Amino acid sequence: MTGCTWVSLPDGEIRSGATDDPPVGQDTIVESRPVIRAVLWDFGGVILSSPFEAFARYERGCGLPADFLRGVNATNPDANAWARLERAELTHAGFDTAFAAESRALGHEVPGADVLALLAGDVRPEMVRALDRVIAAGLHTACLTNNVVSPDETAGGADVRPEVAAVMARFDVVVESSKIGVRKPEPKFYRTACELLGVTPAECVFLDDLGINLKPARAMGMTTIKVDDSAAAIAALATVLELDLS
Repeated sequence: MTGCTWVSLPDGEIRSGATDDPPVGQDTIVESRPVIRAVLWDFGGVILSSPFEAFARYERGCGLPADFLRGVNATNPDANAWARLERAELTHAGFDTAFAAESRALGHEVPGADVLALLAGDVRPEMVRALDRVIAAGLHTACLTNNVVSPDETAGGADVRPEVAAVMARFDVVVESSKIGVRKPEPKFYRTACELLGVTPAECVFLDDLGINLKPARAMGMTTIKVDDSAAAIAALATVLELDLS
């Protein structure tokens, strides 16, 4: 979890690793890296399988262009129906109407209710095992999730399945866009997580499946891991933390 970077002055070569001795025969300076004290996890697409898989199945079944739903969500991303729903500025009924209008403007009308039905992913047991090992090592943990309020408009995320609740209960802190009115990739979202955990961004590693969410976290000083494949992401996290997460 700790380490240093040896920077070779004569030739500019950089070596990273947990070592107590500089490369032999070279003039060096040592830059200490902050100790990682917290691991921040996205939920859908990291702990759960990605909803994009369900989006693709829906598009094929309805004869829509590939990635059409993601394209709707990527259009005017800070103020569209999806963004407003995740900040709890729209009800489910309001989202249904607004998303239908936005998708119609892009060539294919899709009811927002259809999209909401695609969001429930499956728990990835390998990610939960990694989370448990991180907790056992004494690190702080937080779930950083853009989510939506439940259909009856009460507080909390829409996914109340027991297996999901069991994972959520493991985290020290859960930061939900639908509760705080801010969503990734807004910097305030990440600052809120750090404040609740009592850590600095440089003391955090953050896993997310979307590069747009990782970019501001990295700019704040966090170590970031993009999750395309769970096994590769766990291996990368194990390297950063110097822990066995298998």
